Amino acid sequence: MGPLQIGNLTVKYPIVQGGMGVAISLSGLASAVANAGGIGVISAAGIGMTEPGFAKDLPKANKAQLIKQIRAARAKTAGVLGVNLMVALSDYDELLETAVNEDIDVVFMGAGLPLKLPQKLLDKGLSNIKTKFIPKVSSPKAAKLIFQYWDSKFNYIPDAVVVEGPKAGGHLGFKKAELNGKTPELSELIQDAVEVVKTFEDKYSQKVPVIAAGGIYTGADIAEIMSYGASAVKMGTRFVTTHECDAHINFKRSYLESAKSDITLIDSPVGLPGRVIANKFVHQIKNGETRPVNCPWQCLKSCKYEEVPYCISQVLLNSAKGKMDHGFAFAGTNAYRAKTIQSVDQVFDDLIKTYKDATINALALPGMCKVAV
Repeated sequence: MGPLQIGNLTVKYPIVQGGMGVAISLSGLASAVANAGGIGVISAAGIGMTEPGFAKDLPKANKAQLIKQIRAARAKTAGVLGVNLMVALSDYDELLETAVNEDIDVVFMGAGLPLKLPQKLLDKGLSNIKTKFIPKVSSPKAAKLIFQYWDSKFNYIPDAVVVEGPKAGGHLGFKKAELNGKTPELSELIQDAVEVVKTFEDKYSQKVPVIAAGGIYTGADIAEIMSYGASAVKMGTRFVTTHECDAHINFKRSYLESAKSDITLIDSPVGLPGRVIANKFVHQIKNGETRPVNCPWQCLKSCKYEEVPYCISQVLLNSAKGKMDHGFAFAGTNAYRAKTIQSVDQVFDDLIKTYKDATINALALPGMCKVAV
């Protein structure tokens, strides 16, 4: 399993930890993954809700807590760190600027098309900024749109791109009808995305890694998707059941105690389908029950907080704190496969071993795709 190269940034292993909010992946998990040789990622979604007195000024709390978490992670590791940002956040620009000012290694920008960028960053000159910019999309078409826009407007292209398929956890970039029917395989999305970025790689004479996400759980999964052209993978679900994950033990137990049939889709208040582990609260909201919403600040640009049945940010914070009767766990399709809590190092050891086993087996079979060990 070779390194991941993003411009002048070298990552020992091509493994990116998914950014999971609210308060699931903070400095604890991110620093552990970075120390293990991957990219550890802090989620900025709702990050300020862990700050005392956040309701008085949530944007200020978000910025303060993001700085605290980046610095706390950096104090624990010399490895590669990233921040996951939702374009849909009302303070997206400010949080992006904050991450860049803190010299974060990479930023992942999803939950919306990151076409425009803050003027302050453009004034600096994107090529003068240490941070690598990596959009997260659910289709090659979206990737093409972003690359074309950045090319024409900024004379610069993203340093890499994440393509997230339909088996991911959390909010999904697919319509619910698609998810309940036939959706493209991740392998198809990756192949098409590789073709999309090739044109821009040639124009700018630089390699643009395509990072695969959604439903990747084992080293064999990594080997398979890399045989279709992916340079790396992004994994969230696999890292939830680790000692270092910042979530409460009750959140982790919801994974350990789940069955395959418990992984289900819900209609999120933000207008997107979400994949979760079914529990009492999920059954209640599916039956039309509501929870009072006392919104201190409209954290999502599109949220109609006067109309929503519950506050998604508060529900996710409840879950991160272990109050599972008042929340739910976002999870990918493979969450039920978790059987024990491990260290991040143990997860990496297993991923590397099963990757090597898969590649050796592939080399032994005629006609199989060959992936370098």
